[in-house]
Amino acid sequence: MRPVRKKEGNRLTAIMQVRNEENRFLEKVLQSLTDVVDDMVIVDDNSTDRTVELCKSFSKVKEVVELKESSFHEEWVLRSRLWKEVCKYEPDWILSIDADEMFEENVQEEIRSLINQDQFDWVAFRMYDFWGSTTHYREDEHWNLHKRHSKMLVRHLPGFPYYYLQQEHHVHRIPFSYNALWGSLSDVRVKHFGWAGSMDERRKKYERYKQIDPEGKWGSLVQYESILDPNPNLVEWRNRE
Repeated sequence: MRPVRKKEGNRLTAIMQVRNEENRFLEKVLQSLTDVVDDMVIVDDNSTDRTVELCKSFSKVKEVVELKESSFHEEWVLRSRLWKEVCKYEPDWILSIDADEMFEENVQEEIRSLINQDQFDWVAFRMYDFWGSTTHYREDEHWNLHKRHSKMLVRHLPGFPYYYLQQEHHVHRIPFSYNALWGSLSDVRVKHFGWAGSMDERRKKYERYKQIDPEGKWGSLVQYESILDPNPNLVEWRNRE
């Protein structure tokens, strides 16, 4: 049996769930991942555009699982399916990343040092919500995700029980059971471009959030309303020196 916790030679597999991402950030995200990971496994949630074709055009995409019926309103189902699919390949480490997220530049060596060790089993990063552009992120009482860490990178532990909370929206990307293991907080930053589009695009996301979660069961109604703030506080992104 191969050792589970290796100090070197670990392979990194990215997982991603996608739906109609052809004309957004998917191509740039996949290109950036090509320099960071060894391969990728993707679940497509019944896209109606060229998302699947775009994913398959990247050589490091090992598999694209195409769902015939959408599970968009059951996010925990999508997360569980994605985890099940990647575990078939017995990866060493798994990076759970969305189609509108990118690591900051030149992090390849840092990521490798995080996975080639045997002291901890998950890594969390700070994520910045870019707003209205790809140059500024939002920072206020409702949008401050970058002030804490989000688990995105985990060691695959064969036989370790995994489960996701049965939420329809805002499901944690890493199995909830991984909270019982030792982890590490990294200084590496992640750019989230989901809010970087036009006001019209943000309004559509706001309407979708209110439709999925009208009572704020899975998130904050106050934060949902703040999506429409015409003058949010924005901070210019600066690269690390």
